[in-house]
Amino acid sequence: MESRKLRPLDKAALERQSEFRYQLRRFLRFGEEASRAAGVTAVQHHLMLHTQAFPGREWASFGELAERLQIQPHGVVALVTRCEEAGLVRRQANAADGRMVEVHLTAKGRRCVAQVAAQHRAQLGELAAVIEAARASGG
Repeated sequence: MESRKLRPLDKAALERQSEFRYQLRRFLRFGEEASRAAGVTAVQHHLMLHTQAFPGREWASFGELAERLQIQPHGVVALVTRCEEAGLVRRQANAADGRMVEVHLTAKGRRCVAQVAAQHRAQLGELAAVIEAARASGG
């Protein structure tokens, strides 16, 4: 891999990065609190949200969830099991490939995701504004 020398950021660029990370952390913290208020952990909410992330279907595979959550596949298995025990998701064999297992939301899981997602709407707008400001200023 070729090593490139990075030029140091100026004070304004550092301020933009700091503001972005601050706002991102605020968003993540808000999500943790909103998830907890809905009776789930943040990672359970993320798993449920990611089951809805793929156009044209309302499920995700274990591999897709591992990628989206940035965790090992065996961690996804444990997380799905906990969510399944809580009545939030269900497993289903894929009709085209019986080796693949789909993770679907239950009605309870859909209600939980809808509740937390609605609470995130305003915070997403605020975070988007910070990202756009950083992009517009070149940092």
